Amino acid sequence: MSDPVRVGMAGAGRWGRHLLRNFATLPGSDLRWICDADDAVLAERAAALPTSRPTTDFDDLLGDPDLEAVVLATPVPTHHELARRALEAGKHVFVEKPMTFSAAEARDLRDVVARTGRMVMVGHLLRYHPGVVKLRELIDAGELGDVRYVYGERVNLGTIRPDENALWSLGVHDVSVVLHLLGDEPEEVSARGECYVRPNVQDVVFGYIRFPTGQIGHLHLSWLDPHKIRKMTVIGSNKMAVFDDMATEGKVTVHDKGEIRMPEGAISTHTGDIWSPRIDATEPLRLECEHFLECVRTGAEPRTGVEEGLRVVEVLEAMQRSLERGGETVSLAAAAR
Repeated sequence: MSDPVRVGMAGAGRWGRHLLRNFATLPGSDLRWICDADDAVLAERAAALPTSRPTTDFDDLLGDPDLEAVVLATPVPTHHELARRALEAGKHVFVEKPMTFSAAEARDLRDVVARTGRMVMVGHLLRYHPGVVKLRELIDAGELGDVRYVYGERVNLGTIRPDENALWSLGVHDVSVVLHLLGDEPEEVSARGECYVRPNVQDVVFGYIRFPTGQIGHLHLSWLDPHKIRKMTVIGSNKMAVFDDMATEGKVTVHDKGEIRMPEGAISTHTGDIWSPRIDATEPLRLECEHFLECVRTGAEPRTGVEEGLRVVEVLEAMQRSLERGGETVSLAAAAR
């Protein structure tokens, strides 16, 4: 087996601790550094991981000539600067979602990746979830027929953040999945939302993504809902499939429901069996971290590389523009690639 990848982690807070757990325990990882601006958080994480060096200075990671990769779980506004600095220092980068807060920043990172020869992988976690992988397999196998549309529900009673609305916090997951499942470049988007709790921070958003094929993606995102729902539904001409991340069993169900073309042009529908394919129970975050380590070792392009990170941010930025314009349709055709 090849030597473990030498990794430094920046951002050890609420989500960062889960990344730390994986990079500290995966056989292919050597967690050398833990960096956080909060002394209390840093002390707690360092006590649990005594073989990793703690620091509040990100430059300590960049200045370590043996460090191969940097993992960023810092606040989103810092992603562009920290990822750029890490790439310039010769490190590969894993950056949590969204990759940046603007398409211009995302394009800049793409340019830096091309210039430095280093790699950026974005933490679009659902792309590594075995349930989403199964949905794509069903589509590719023709099991569902022609895919008509995909819709996502990501709602719960959650924390209303002061600097990140439901679109950018929750929507990034479903946008990445919609683009992956429909496999095409969207042509236009729209979004409407309301700021019920904090001024200028949309806590509920309804989004629409339209593709040149006529396929659509629809998103319902909310921090103000009595239910905790994490669900994606794919509607096909022959069958329909549902990925329910909150289900303890049967996370993916296939419904034998669809249209039937009758004589003389009439169209009816049919209802058949419901079945659940076997889904790998491995933690998706562990699969995601393993993929990053493998890409660093082999030089392979990550499944969610800088190009996908850019595509998702472009869609989010256009949807944000639509939000600010009261739901106006925004074309993506003019987005510079």
